[in-house]
Amino acid sequence: MGMSIRRRCRHIRNSPAVFEYNGMVLHEYYFGNMTKSGSTDPGKQSQFYQAAQAGFGSYDIWKADFVSIGKMRGVGWAICFQDPKRRRLTNQWVTLHEMGNIAGFKPVLVMDVWEHAFLLDYKPAERPKYIEAFFANIDWSVVEGRLKAEDE
Repeated sequence: MGMSIRRRCRHIRNSPAVFEYNGMVLHEYYFGNMTKSGSTDPGKQSQFYQAAQAGFGSYDIWKADFVSIGKMRGVGWAICFQDPKRRRLTNQWVTLHEMGNIAGFKPVLVMDVWEHAFLLDYKPAERPKYIEAFFANIDWSVVEGRLKAEDE
């Protein structure tokens, strides 16, 4: 008879291939939104800034929420997604590479918070310093482009 749907889904979810593939894709987003000549915050007239303000009440509240997710204990990712139906931003924690991805939501800003992302420059307890450095190196034009791609 074969596997039940529940067993098949569990088998796929626990597959090393899913873990490795998602890790590759998330790293592509992560490195894609980084640059040496970044700026800490997007321009106030940018679409991203406006979307953060609309969804969270202010850009500063969005940023505080994103940073707090990045400071969570564990290994994984802080990801700002855009809801494809409502066009709202949502910040999520993704454990490892695959647990917490939202079906249909496209990552707009991706921050790797696995320790390998910052151990050469910071101690494990200095994740907040890494997050500050991350924000100083964001290529907001790439983030903006990801939002625009959702609107097309």
